[in-house]
Amino acid sequence: MPTLDVSELNTVLAVLGAFISLYGIISVLIKSRWFLGEALPAVVIGIILGPIAAKFLDSSRWGSAAEGQTSDITLGMARVVIGVQLVIAGFQLPAKYNLHRWKEMALCLLPIMTIMWLCTTLCLLASVPNITLLAALVIGSCVTCTDPILSQAIAKGPFADKFVPRHLREIISSEAGANDGFGFPFLMLAVYLIRHADVPGAGVHNTGTVGERAAQLVTRAGDVGRLGGGVGVALKNWFVETWLYIVLMSVVIGAIVGYSSCLALKFALRRKWVDSESYLLYPTAIGLWLVGICGMLGTDDLLACFVAGNAMNWDGEYLGETLERHDEVNSCMDVLLNFGGFMYIGTIIPWSEFHQPETTGLTYGRLIGLGVLVLLFRRIPAIFMSYKFMPKVVKDWKEAMFMGYFGPIGIGAVFYVEHTRHLFPELGEGDAEETNLVRVMIPVVYWLVLFSIVVHGLSIPSLNMIYSYYGVKPIVEDAVELPRKSMRAPTPVNAAVGDRDTFIAYNRFSRPVFDNADLPVANDKQMYASDSDENFQKTRVGKRYSRAMV
Repeated sequence: MPTLDVSELNTVLAVLGAFISLYGIISVLIKSRWFLGEALPAVVIGIILGPIAAKFLDSSRWGSAAEGQTSDITLGMARVVIGVQLVIAGFQLPAKYNLHRWKEMALCLLPIMTIMWLCTTLCLLASVPNITLLAALVIGSCVTCTDPILSQAIAKGPFADKFVPRHLREIISSEAGANDGFGFPFLMLAVYLIRHADVPGAGVHNTGTVGERAAQLVTRAGDVGRLGGGVGVALKNWFVETWLYIVLMSVVIGAIVGYSSCLALKFALRRKWVDSESYLLYPTAIGLWLVGICGMLGTDDLLACFVAGNAMNWDGEYLGETLERHDEVNSCMDVLLNFGGFMYIGTIIPWSEFHQPETTGLTYGRLIGLGVLVLLFRRIPAIFMSYKFMPKVVKDWKEAMFMGYFGPIGIGAVFYVEHTRHLFPELGEGDAEETNLVRVMIPVVYWLVLFSIVVHGLSIPSLNMIYSYYGVKPIVEDAVELPRKSMRAPTPVNAAVGDRDTFIAYNRFSRPVFDNADLPVANDKQMYASDSDENFQKTRVGKRYSRAMV
């Protein structure tokens, strides 16, 4: 006998499927004409259908409906969404990109991130009451990183295809991928300084072996209290446990997994053992595997994923082969993860905690002021102070302003704040500093995420209208042929119809190698090599992306 089963799983699947279907009907209008992308519409739908409004989606009722499960669900969601997309972002950069641009990347990851962290901390101290400097440093570290998912709209989206030069797109994409995993040193420095501060009661929880005490700070579960010891102990443990264990081990794991995958896939290609579906899904598989392994080891899964993506395309052949196969699998994975991730964020935004003048002191006026301060001072000053030291990727002050303004805060900040929640005692179980920190960090970070999604999401269509009004011409460089798979396929942004089977597209992001001058030159022998010959594969890729057209 038929029965009505309005379970949480059925509701979630129905809502997500309906949204993707409706979005897909007008996806060209949303992405290529209105330049809105996936994040802002997905968040809006999540807010509308979440527990505050329609009450269709409520993570507190999922699974076992256990109290406090939303935090664990959110942390797991963020790790999977970011991890997979960081592998994809890593392999889509040119071969050895971070080796060629190591000076620029070092500048972005050390002085620029440090300045961003400190500027954000000052903004928090000016706007959020009842928090100490160390607490502000903890919260500031959660939103210091540039979100790798939202940044892809600036680096690879339709607007970028029209107006953003390739050198700027590549550094934005690479910086966003690396600094999201590189945020742990900033977070853990502030955490260790609080943990090891010499305050009354410090050391009460300092029991067990050295390894057990270290695990309390590294793992994602369990409450910890004050450990005592002072600044010297904090800096020693920060260096050993954060830099050597979390960061260095993550880089090593990512490099080994990524480069091993590169070699294994080349071996399989030569013998024609791997089909297109498995080949193109490899980044997703690597991302999931690394998230699981690094999660078990307590290392930085985000950094490992980005390093693995770079190592996977170390010689440019993986990206070249995916382009030869007209890869749309990884872009579809991006879109699907964006839909699910940002819709989920829309459902868990803590609206009730945004205005609590009697307890946290937060008000909507303070939060709006904080959002504006962070937008203006978190990133723009750091880029302006540094851009002249990286002239190969940021040519002038206009590009510096663009790179400084578009440093969105997104799922990466959600990951960090949910991870931080597990590094401190539950609300009310710590001292005053810890209690105030735990009470305000969730609403502050989620507000900044929402503020950034809305402001940066609307900035791109606004900037496109400004460019159109002033007659700014799209970039018409680096023309390539794109296959036209259907007569009903829309013409890509910044492209023209070539013939019945092709489009002529300009300023596309992906290129297998770093510089056209480095591309292999075809000779007569290579031109007629067998399809299984490795040199022929390189030659095909070189011809495909080095030819001058139009």
